[in-house]
Amino acid sequence: MNMKAPRGTVDLLPTNTKKWQYVENHIKGVCERFRYDEVRTPLFEHTEVFQRSVGDSTDIVQKEMYTFEDRGGRSLTLRPEGTASVVRAFVENKLFGNPSQPVKLYYFAQMFRYERPQKGRMRQLNQFGVEVLGSANPAIDAEVIDLAMTCYKELGLRSLKLVINSLGDQESRENHRKALVEHFSPHKDELCSDCQTRLTQNPLRILDCKKDRDHPSMKTAPSILDYLNNESKKYFEQVKEYLDLMKIPYEVDKNLVRGLDYYNHTAFEIMSEAEGFGAITTLAGGGRYNGLVEELGGPDIPGIGFGMGLERLIMALEAEKKEIEIDDELDCYFVAVGDEAEKQAVRLVHELREGGVQVDRDYLDRKMKAQFKAADRLKARFVIVLGEDELTKEIVNVKDMTTGEQLEIPITQLINKMNEKLQGGK
Repeated sequence: MNMKAPRGTVDLLPTNTKKWQYVENHIKGVCERFRYDEVRTPLFEHTEVFQRSVGDSTDIVQKEMYTFEDRGGRSLTLRPEGTASVVRAFVENKLFGNPSQPVKLYYFAQMFRYERPQKGRMRQLNQFGVEVLGSANPAIDAEVIDLAMTCYKELGLRSLKLVINSLGDQESRENHRKALVEHFSPHKDELCSDCQTRLTQNPLRILDCKKDRDHPSMKTAPSILDYLNNESKKYFEQVKEYLDLMKIPYEVDKNLVRGLDYYNHTAFEIMSEAEGFGAITTLAGGGRYNGLVEELGGPDIPGIGFGMGLERLIMALEAEKKEIEIDDELDCYFVAVGDEAEKQAVRLVHELREGGVQVDRDYLDRKMKAQFKAADRLKARFVIVLGEDELTKEIVNVKDMTTGEQLEIPITQLINKMNEKLQGGK
């Protein structure tokens, strides 16, 4: 019997989840400033959603998806990436009919990919993503990149590199595809088995191969930038101009193709250059996907988005030695001594919480000294003591654990007085 977490998954314990919550809340704040709204989609979808959108020739569909058949004989797949699910929800719920366009969405979601687990790349991974649907304006491409860079920079990351490329429109991609087939065909037998298949299915994916990246033919492969038509060139130039206006530095990488079939025009990745971060430097990646909405049964509506790995974000913060300040102090710890005080503690703790006060208490029947030690471990700002004498006087003793000051407070005034003390009053 194996009672351990499955390979490629980890438990996030309370110390770590507080860091994650801090990061997630920060990102949500950025999204609010950019006026993006949260969307939540199912953990699994009908398999064809990913087959049609991500592409049959991709590694995700061919090798990495967790697919199963339910009792009704339907093929379902645990979500391997976020864009297809969001676009499916956009189409199914007819968000293209909203009067406010474009529709700007973000999500936090768990993804599932059957990969070889390694640092920063798990089989169950957590991702933040953004999707904008309804605009073909290059300014929105620049805004999406700006949002991603803002999330990183405001969390304190400095060792960042933004890499961009254009995959062009359908005409440009088709001309580039023909050139790639002609270029790689003489070397077919020297390429890995995956790339031999890609040569006929999707030759652009050869440029993204990890096994053959050092093959001599890679260095001389035709660049998509040489096959962009005038419209695609103009679009790419506008994206770069907007990034320049926002003073967001970038590098153009002609070999950046991204791993999914639905991308066209703008493609980008954000990488960490922090010392000791590791061999896999990509933090986030995304791009434009103008035909995807139509592919999933909707109207011809353009889109752009990105996915950001949260595990890798936490790793980058650690590599740059950025401390996440977690407020783990406790407002009040309630110490009860005696049977009657124990009963009253149940009521008073409940009322304090109802009144907006953060409070904890002992549930192990410990002595008073041990309860004070527990208050210290929990970094309590105040300790409220209720014993037989206090019950007789209908008061509680409150000790300020920072100054050592003690005062008596009538039980009937406890909630108001504690709120005053916690807000800096006397």
